[in-house]
Amino acid sequence: MDENALIERARKGDREAYGQLIRRHRDAVYRFAVRWLADPDQALDVAQDVFVRAFDGLKGYRGDSRFRTWLFSITLNAARSTARRQKRRGEIRLDTGAEFADIRTPPDAKAARADAYARAARELATLPEKQRGAVTLRIYEGLSFKEIGEIIGCSEGSARVNYHHGIQKLREALA
Repeated sequence: MDENALIERARKGDREAYGQLIRRHRDAVYRFAVRWLADPDQALDVAQDVFVRAFDGLKGYRGDSRFRTWLFSITLNAARSTARRQKRRGEIRLDTGAEFADIRTPPDAKAARADAYARAARELATLPEKQRGAVTLRIYEGLSFKEIGEIIGCSEGSARVNYHHGIQKLREALA
């Protein structure tokens, strides 16, 4: 079914239509949250929170941007809030992304991949917020610079600049 039709049905209280919207976007929302937070458990909580917030705010969705873009804006705000709480509490991440390694991969290659993943995630986390958002949304979600600008709160040109500065900093840090 067409996404706009699903949105209209969901606005009228059709929970099945809203369920279809969730199924269409849950993986992307979760991936974005996990990249932002580097914590799969917290990202799952954020993703659930995003869909609750989206359901509550669906009547206010004007359709000026794609539904997915609107969801990513909600996700970014929820992830920022979670990261601030995590920082205030002094929480740190102890794993290094080793859970993403293929079980057929030799142990030394797993260790190297986990180390590279952890290093890249640490460097990504050090980028200024708009650069981190632009890099994450462009690389992992394949969004246009226009959509990225809408999500991180800047123009398309600024989103492009934030992305390129972020990539440059990552290249320098990982070289």
